[in-house]
Amino acid sequence: MTIEAAQQQVDKWIQTIGVRYFNELTNLGILMEEVGELSRIMVRKYGEQSFKAGEKEDILADEMADVLWVLICLANQTGVNLTEALQRNIEKKTNRDSNRHSNNPKLQS
Repeated sequence: MTIEAAQQQVDKWIQTIGVRYFNELTNLGILMEEVGELSRIMVRKYGEQSFKAGEKEDILADEMADVLWVLICLANQTGVNLTEALQRNIEKKTNRDSNRHSNNPKLQS
């Protein structure tokens, strides 16, 4: 699935099943909540914290998808074409950081 197709599919779902988009500020709050849930899983899976008894360990992909879903909702609501935005962002980072990381001694093995 392309990013454009994902934006279209989320929009179709919202219009048919979700009734309407939550307002932008509500979706921003939901995005922060979903990022927090992703962070919680990452900290337990890759950090020093452990999972609690009975806690699911295999939901990392689902939490990432939740973050992407709400981000797509916000993009759709605000008229952002994520395909174009991502391409511009990659170009910006390429121009800005073309030598930055290769010259960073902290990244050398």
